[in-house]
Amino acid sequence: MKKRMIAALMVFCMILTFTACGSNSKDVNAGSTPAAKAPTDTSKSKDLITVGFSQVGAESDWRTVNTESMKSTFSEANGYELIFDDAQQKQENQIAAIRNFIQQEVDYIVLAPVTETGWDTVLQEAKDAGIPVIIVDRMVNVSDDSLYTAWVGSNFELEGKKAAAWLDAYLKAAGKDKDEVNIVDIQGTIGASAQIGRTKGLEDAVKQHSSWKLLAKTTGEFTQAKGQEVMESLLKQYGDKIDVVYCENDNEAFGAIDAIEAAGYKVGVDGDMIVMSFDSTNAGLSDTLNGKITLNTECNPLHGPRVEEIIKDLQSGKTVDKQKYVEEGIFSFENSVPSIKIDGVDYPVTQVTKDLAAQRAY
Repeated sequence: MKKRMIAALMVFCMILTFTACGSNSKDVNAGSTPAAKAPTDTSKSKDLITVGFSQVGAESDWRTVNTESMKSTFSEANGYELIFDDAQQKQENQIAAIRNFIQQEVDYIVLAPVTETGWDTVLQEAKDAGIPVIIVDRMVNVSDDSLYTAWVGSNFELEGKKAAAWLDAYLKAAGKDKDEVNIVDIQGTIGASAQIGRTKGLEDAVKQHSSWKLLAKTTGEFTQAKGQEVMESLLKQYGDKIDVVYCENDNEAFGAIDAIEAAGYKVGVDGDMIVMSFDSTNAGLSDTLNGKITLNTECNPLHGPRVEEIIKDLQSGKTVDKQKYVEEGIFSFENSVPSIKIDGVDYPVTQVTKDLAAQRAY
């Protein structure tokens, strides 16, 4: 009798042990998830629109806000499941992310590309899988435009034209339009749409002005640290010969200003050189308000709602625009140039106030 009791007790203990092991294994092995939970998860995922978003990285204040706009828009509360990937400024990471999205059979792929070229193969794979691809911010240069469904973002060449047109008008208003003007261009990431457009806007203007000289152009990679490093090098080479520092985003401008002031020069309309920038972030407009940045041309980062509008139209079977530019402003420290004209179109220039800078959401 005692042996039978001992044997029964041992069997009971073994059952408890196996039960405990099965309970622990579900955290590391999806196959052991209890069957009762599976229907809930499946039902939940069917109700959500799955969006895979490959972001360039987090190289600037603008990019951080752009990411937050996407995350807040494509939330579970709004009816979405967002699969987010930070590419850390590497195209190969984005290509791998897109292939991962395809394997996960997402409903939509959103891509903010590092550079314009090199996307044909992976976007063809997404097309073959029947997954619409929406490009945001930077453009892609592909052999077949049907490889993506829509693009939404800024007209970067127009941004460059706006900045150059303002500089022309500003120099005329100051009576300096006949003076020699030496410019340095701290470019963005080479090959990115913003860099290509903003650089072209400046270069075209330089060709049209015999008194303008582009002393140098070199990439600051859209970062504050690189912007400072590049400006330090330019100051060693050109010193007080520089009249205009054309920075292709706010973070580069912040770094350039730090380098200029550390070298003993003064920025601003009454200083040794003026700084021009792009993006018009909250911090950028604050520097425009205090005169460290003389002109700041806007690039709106709030793409989440715009992409959602496209997805909603596609969900309802509507045809969407292939390209959609966003409207953006021009902000200056002073008011000598109330507006500029480009290709027959007038664009107002807004003098930054404390209220305007304080109210900037990004």
